[in-house]
Amino acid sequence: MGTIEDYRKSGDELFHALHLSTFPIAVRYIEDESEIPANALRPSRIGKKMSLCQAFTQSRNWGTTVAMTTEDNFCVPATAFHGWADISKEDLIESQVKQGWHLNREAEEKRISGAFHILQRPQDERKGKYTGFISSPLPNTAVVPHSILVYGSGKDITHIIHALSYDYETITHSFFEGFGESCVKGGLLPFVTGTPQVVVPGAGDRAFSGIGDHEIGIGFPAEMLFKVMKYLLKTGGGMISRSMRTMLPMHIDENITPGFKFLHDRISSKSK
Repeated sequence: MGTIEDYRKSGDELFHALHLSTFPIAVRYIEDESEIPANALRPSRIGKKMSLCQAFTQSRNWGTTVAMTTEDNFCVPATAFHGWADISKEDLIESQVKQGWHLNREAEEKRISGAFHILQRPQDERKGKYTGFISSPLPNTAVVPHSILVYGSGKDITHIIHALSYDYETITHSFFEGFGESCVKGGLLPFVTGTPQVVVPGAGDRAFSGIGDHEIGIGFPAEMLFKVMKYLLKTGGGMISRSMRTMLPMHIDENITPGFKFLHDRISSKSK
């Protein structure tokens, strides 16, 4: 684990290296409200509520440190998935059936059971332990994070995936369902499972938090930030630059890359 200064420095370098349009986000899960920084925004303290994805928007767009607990969060299903309140799987299923998100109760039971299967053991361990999280802009983070969430274009996120998988010791596993993408996959799952998750912003993300149509994201365990920075823009021997310029198919042959040429020569030698 790095120091808070290490995270700030690497977060700033990531922000500038990819020319991201918004700040990377530092997410830290708290066991007690005493861990909340004095300068953090608490929606409930001003008589308001927000969703967890709105807290992320506050941090990445405006550099605000936001603290969220059950009493700050109006997105109750997210509270349930995070284990911040004692909500049964049955009640969660019923709430989602009433929403009409999926075909019928059977479909919703499969969906919730699948998600709970992923989180079941950690969920049991977290009950009564974590009560909320702090979302902070990574280049000026107020906390040492557990997870890091980055939003950008598909090109930006591809660079990060390339860096994470450059040595192929870290594999990016992800599932897609269109709900809870930012809060569950962007923050919680990387913290719980220790694996990166690609985020395709879901219905709530789009409706509540102002995520752009072109934006996707990736969440990963905080300590992997230093691996990202070590290998960022190294893929292809540096041939894939930050601009990732499109190469139009004109006068291109197998000599365009060493790997293409090698395989072409091997195939040619075997055909003789």
